[in-house]
Amino acid sequence: MQTSTYLGGGRIIPSSELLFEPVESGRTLVATPVSPAAGATHVTLHVVRVAAGETFTPDASTEEENTAVVFDGSGTARVGGETRAVQRADSVHAPTGLPLSLSAGAGGLVAYVWRAPLEPTRAAGTRPLLFSSLWDETTRLQGFGGTGQVSAAEDRATMNFVFWPGTGSAQLCLHCGIQQPGQTFNVHLHPESDEAFLAFEGHGQMYLRDRWIDVSAGDVLYAAPGVLHGARNPHTGPAAARFVTCGGPSPFDPALYSAAGVSSELR
Repeated sequence: MQTSTYLGGGRIIPSSELLFEPVESGRTLVATPVSPAAGATHVTLHVVRVAAGETFTPDASTEEENTAVVFDGSGTARVGGETRAVQRADSVHAPTGLPLSLSAGAGGLVAYVWRAPLEPTRAAGTRPLLFSSLWDETTRLQGFGGTGQVSAAEDRATMNFVFWPGTGSAQLCLHCGIQQPGQTFNVHLHPESDEAFLAFEGHGQMYLRDRWIDVSAGDVLYAAPGVLHGARNPHTGPAAARFVTCGGPSPFDPALYSAAGVSSELR
């Protein structure tokens, strides 16, 4: 049986150890593996199991920036006055000032929701993108070599920038790392940002502080500012499948966009 791995300034929480509590009717359940109450400095991460026919709205969602990814099931997402049908891998961005709600279809809906209050020094984007997908390849980071503390692997994974300053995200971001068999998103750190991300698809490994740890879909990693982390797919051979992660540092780290050759100026 897996157990949570706690290393100074970080932890990995297996999906089997998420602690869910009922909200509203008692059928919709929420776990909060990452939050300031649990030691995070900037970000809260909810895992939400929205019961069929019910709607989940984060408390005081208009006062914070929110991003969400559908992990399983389908339904609709509403940001302010705009509503879209959503299913697995669809993603949603609710800027500060616009409420977010997730409604489940007949089979229910599971989503991971990131939240962060907008810092006083930051302004909201003027033309934010509200709906996207983890598979959006419009802007990508390829060939990332890490930040130098750990030797870089040569077979390097690709990261999709789903929500980031270029799409009008003021503080939160959402990135999708696609580790094909044998590939690594090299070990790095964010000097001033929390990192909260999850294994979205497949089986692989996440690096935390000083070691690689086996993970599978649904597991969560949290790394405090300055804590080394990364992701890799150690599996090779004819039966090997890709390993996908998603999440991102909060506040966003301009160094990642510089590495991709794009501007971190807010749209």
